[in-house]
Amino acid sequence: MKIDQDHQRFRQIVKGRIRDDLRKFLSKGELIGKEGKHLISIPVRSIELPNFRYGDNSGGVGSGEGEDGQPVPGQKGKGKGQGGDQQGQHLMEVDLSLDELAEMLGEELKLPRIEPKGAHRITTIREKYSSLRSVGPQSLRHFKRSFTEALKRQIASGTYDPDNPIIIPEKKDIRYRSWKEVKSPQSNALIIFMMDVSGSMGEEQKELVRLESFWIDTWLRKNYEGIDTRYIVHDVNAKEVDKQTFYHLREDGGTKISSAYKLARSIIDLHYSPAEWNIYAFHFSDGDNSSEADNRECVRIIREQLLPISNLFGYCQVASAYGSGNFINTLHESLRNQPKLLTSRVNSKDDIYDSIKTFFAKGH
Repeated sequence: MKIDQDHQRFRQIVKGRIRDDLRKFLSKGELIGKEGKHLISIPVRSIELPNFRYGDNSGGVGSGEGEDGQPVPGQKGKGKGQGGDQQGQHLMEVDLSLDELAEMLGEELKLPRIEPKGAHRITTIREKYSSLRSVGPQSLRHFKRSFTEALKRQIASGTYDPDNPIIIPEKKDIRYRSWKEVKSPQSNALIIFMMDVSGSMGEEQKELVRLESFWIDTWLRKNYEGIDTRYIVHDVNAKEVDKQTFYHLREDGGTKISSAYKLARSIIDLHYSPAEWNIYAFHFSDGDNSSEADNRECVRIIREQLLPISNLFGYCQVASAYGSGNFINTLHESLRNQPKLLTSRVNSKDDIYDSIKTFFAKGH
């Protein structure tokens, strides 16, 4: 239908407008995080399709008798002041699925699709309704097949009247959907987000982490059927928390990064076999750590325990006026030849675009 074609065309225009502004959404934080039912509402500039407008062109807005500032009849006002002469920018919110948003992200950043590594797939059991039977609950009644069976019976018995086509199913005509369990291979991924919540990590740094981790999560969900996400916060000690706590908790103690890495490895050992899961670990910090000794311990854990079992270990250093910013240099010096270790610096929201591309440009 013509209206369906117009609607599809409009959707393409909307997607094109969002794609054009995607970098702005990443860098300026203009994404409205309404994640209900896997939908995201995005503000876009008003879009109007070309169309003809009929009517009397002798007048228009503001024409006719009257002085500047005079109120419109029927409305209150003192008649003072002058109206603006610039057109306002109209925005509308467009609902997109996370899948559509991730597709745009991949196209804009030219990200390759991720290939799940080796045999790291698990098998899930699901029910498939693929047959019929003559007994079952009313909730599984198959009306079309029941009607067909009744019609066949009446035709065979000679009781069907084409001039008065009334079909009355009997109990023996009723059919019910039947299912069987089928095994379905499914690529799964674990994301472990780790963040320093010591005193040097303020609200500005947490906002950078929130935006960056949102886009990381969005892209990985585009590439895997199943995602588990775990959240770890640390100062001198590490603990696992829920998502809400992860983005809002702040401590005033020191920093010991190795505590987070040890907890991440413990979670993997207890719940996620590397033979069945694609593992992604991301650490966010301002680069401040307690000592050179702990820096060396972090390097050891990454090299010996986390990199061998991970698809990717990403370290994102956010700028802070109170952090030393030295930890990223430690990683560069000690682990420079590790292709699965990727690092980025995010000094402001403008750097998020390049940071996401750094982590996923190689398709890990």
